[in-house]
Amino acid sequence: MRRLGHPLLVAALVVVGLLVGIVVGGQIDPIRDAVDDVFGAKGEDATSQAVSAIKDDYFHTVDQSDLENASIASIVAHIKQRYNDRFSHYLNPTDYAQFQQGSRLSGVGVAVREVAQGLRVATVYPRTPAREAGIRHGDVITAVNGESIAGKDAGAATTRIRGPAGTKVTLTVQSRDGSKRDVTLTRREVDIPQVAGRIETVNGRKVGYVRLTGFFPGAHGELRQEVEELYRQGARGLILDLRGNGGGLLTEAVLVSSIFVADGPIVTTEGRTQSRRTLNATGDSLPHHPMVVLVDGDTASASEIVTAALEQSGTAKVVGTTSFGKGTFQEVIPLNNGGALDLTVGQYLTRNGTSINGFGIAPQVRARDIPSTKPDEGLNRALRVLGQQL
Repeated sequence: MRRLGHPLLVAALVVVGLLVGIVVGGQIDPIRDAVDDVFGAKGEDATSQAVSAIKDDYFHTVDQSDLENASIASIVAHIKQRYNDRFSHYLNPTDYAQFQQGSRLSGVGVAVREVAQGLRVATVYPRTPAREAGIRHGDVITAVNGESIAGKDAGAATTRIRGPAGTKVTLTVQSRDGSKRDVTLTRREVDIPQVAGRIETVNGRKVGYVRLTGFFPGAHGELRQEVEELYRQGARGLILDLRGNGGGLLTEAVLVSSIFVADGPIVTTEGRTQSRRTLNATGDSLPHHPMVVLVDGDTASASEIVTAALEQSGTAKVVGTTSFGKGTFQEVIPLNNGGALDLTVGQYLTRNGTSINGFGIAPQVRARDIPSTKPDEGLNRALRVLGQQL
């Protein structure tokens, strides 16, 4: 399934020190056999040996599944730190079961992205439990029903927030000022349109504004229909707002880009065990109009693919703040213990062949919305930039 220090070493040294004293007494072969049996000179995997030795000989009874979970989690934590990978995770059997149920559960109406403390709120949708409870953009959800989600995979953590409609969930929410509060919400079916558009005016001339909230199945069709309608209403330019859009399907990113980019590459994917593949613009693009893409730090993954394609093809100017910088894709690999690895298996390169991983896309014109003020400063700046192109 695709998705875009060592205590043991210290223990081994202690044992070696003890064995040296015994070797002086001349009992070399029996000792070598004992070391081979415990530490695996005869070929057994060292991790398996350690788990087996602890299970059999530790002075407390230890459940083997606990050892396996801890071992896998430690390995994943190591490679994340070693290779600066923010997106690989180990899903233990409970987390993976919840992850698989996620699409069948109701929610509270937020889009989030993973941060060290938990989940940062990127968007709070109107007429949802989260909006009604006063949760705001920039808040960080640090616990669900009293259990910390720090360091948890975003998919597994959001699944804990979801649940059957009518049931309650308590979120621990940290505001921008650092204060924390517990908020109890009643889950319900949340209908979140992927596309919303309207006519704006710049210097007396009509322009279109359209917000795309995700790259789920059908997004490109909804977006194209909305943009065509805005053009029919007389819009002479377009603002595509991707702020708070955390991405979605790679195929939708290519199709959305193809609405505006006539030809050429959109994105290239590659990995150590993944063949290099370039996806080009497809279908008939709309006639060119002056265009601005509006982004922020929560614009990620598929949104960044689209932003880069539109900027690098000369189709649009980018306004806002630097995007998130997710340039890798993951694959969910089920494990025999009922858990799974959500493992980074490759990276994507933008239209001109560069990686944005860890860097993001810097805007050509910087603009930041201030949430505490009523006007949308980012949008107002985007309108001025678009007006200069008309």
